[in-house]
Amino acid sequence: MNFYSLYIDPGTGSALFSILMGAAATFYFLFRALLLKIKYGAFGKNKTKTDFTYKYVIYCEGKQYWNVFKTTVEEFENNKTELHYLTSSTDDPIFNNSWEYVKPEYIGEGNKAYAFLNFLSAEIVLMTTPGLDIYQLKRSKTVKHYSHVLHSPADTTTYRLFSFDYFDSILLTGDYQSEDIRALEKLRNLPEKKLATVGCSYLDVYSCKIKQIPPENDHPFTVLVSPSWGDSALLSKYGEKLLDPLSNSGFRIIIRPHPQSKKSENEMLESLEKKYKENKNILWDFDKENIYSLAKADIMISDFSGIIYDYMFLCDKPVIYVKNNFDPRAYDADDIEHELWQFKVLKEAGIELKEEDFNNISNIIKNASDNEILKKARNDACTTAWQYKEEAGKNIYNFMINTVNNV
Repeated sequence: MNFYSLYIDPGTGSALFSILMGAAATFYFLFRALLLKIKYGAFGKNKTKTDFTYKYVIYCEGKQYWNVFKTTVEEFENNKTELHYLTSSTDDPIFNNSWEYVKPEYIGEGNKAYAFLNFLSAEIVLMTTPGLDIYQLKRSKTVKHYSHVLHSPADTTTYRLFSFDYFDSILLTGDYQSEDIRALEKLRNLPEKKLATVGCSYLDVYSCKIKQIPPENDHPFTVLVSPSWGDSALLSKYGEKLLDPLSNSGFRIIIRPHPQSKKSENEMLESLEKKYKENKNILWDFDKENIYSLAKADIMISDFSGIIYDYMFLCDKPVIYVKNNFDPRAYDADDIEHELWQFKVLKEAGIELKEEDFNNISNIIKNASDNEILKKARNDACTTAWQYKEEAGKNIYNFMINTVNNV
């Protein structure tokens, strides 16, 4: 017998293991659904569907999205309305509080969570997870309404292809986001989704938190370098070319990599950390919340990261950006003919930095005066993309209640 023929390479083995785990989880929840059907169908003649159907559900795929849902959860609790909060994080901040009407439940991660959700029974499910009915996350036949709440004031078309096509509703941060969604619906011959502008819930939370951060004593002029991740992002593409002149500028430099960088390009980060570890002016920020670095910064250098809008809207200070060659082919933006709103805003409210000017970065920063034109452009962008300030939680709660009542 040729034992070599039994060899399975690590990649294939990992994929097979993932498939087996997913199948096991699926069979478990199928069996669970069957038990519920037997219990309430065959032996529960006096039971109604609502005995085993959730009414209001929020699904949180990771603790990093807690600030998106926090104010809505509080609205349910304050209005004495039962809410089922399903999470894929064992350390989700929701478990830090005691709730009377909010019912938090850990449902596992990855395929296990999807298997649970795929057989869920609910009146309405709210989530930040895109790609419903595209990948592993399928529409359950016993969920009446799926709603996606946006967790960025940027363009909806910067999500991957078909991210929102099969939701029943999309909750927007600003009215402008509806135009592209309607355009894609017409292009793809999809029924119109319900669109409601509710505001930006996580910015509401951050706005309160950042006001409570005490100012620094003897505050040094601080530059925040906060890029996106991937081959086209600032640190990956330029790295030492940008950080060398910054390290010699005499300014305090805070480098806040995108959270995904730690997972996808950690080797690059470790190399940069090692190179600049002796430079006392360079600090690295891997905190889960960005507001502490935002509050310290006098100016930001970024690329196409959504943190630009957090900084503009919360701190109202100048942004220097390095123009990127955005490839829209993997995104819904590929089907939109006009320029993306967020790139248009950068041209109007930001200061472009070209690679040939890196060695002169110190002077560029010193001369990056915050003139009235930039301030007006930031204010206009904020008014457009962040509507109903400090009201998002209430608006989302009311939307969920009214949707169930109308269904």
